[in-house]
Amino acid sequence: MAISYLDHHLALLAHLRGTLVALGEAEQVADESHALFMERFDELLATLADRPEDSHLGQELICQVFQRYPQIAHLVPRDLLWFFGGDCLHFMPDEEIALYQELDERRFEAEANDAPFDWNREKQLLALPEGSSRH
Repeated sequence: MAISYLDHHLALLAHLRGTLVALGEAEQVADESHALFMERFDELLATLADRPEDSHLGQELICQVFQRYPQIAHLVPRDLLWFFGGDCLHFMPDEEIALYQELDERRFEAEANDAPFDWNREKQLLALPEGSSRH
């Protein structure tokens, strides 16, 4: 069963939060500033669940993850960069942006036709090498 677009991204944020908590527990970051960052991250999770259109804090915090915690930048789900857009797109190559644009077009088309849409399945299909079967 496919989960909603928003739920998918909330789950990714929760996973990223777990990574950030582990980083703090490993004492790899300054405690006080990390604690404040985590408070803002929790605020994002609460706000986004109620007002998904309010994504400015998400853009800011995801960009800060890259700046404050470069050691985990490779663990930030790429879907979050696309979801928040704006300055987050600076961390994505053009080819990846093109893939996500195609993915969004498919999602919007499915929504317009009241058809089910599985974000992860469609992403896997788009990532297949050219010439592969996409059935």
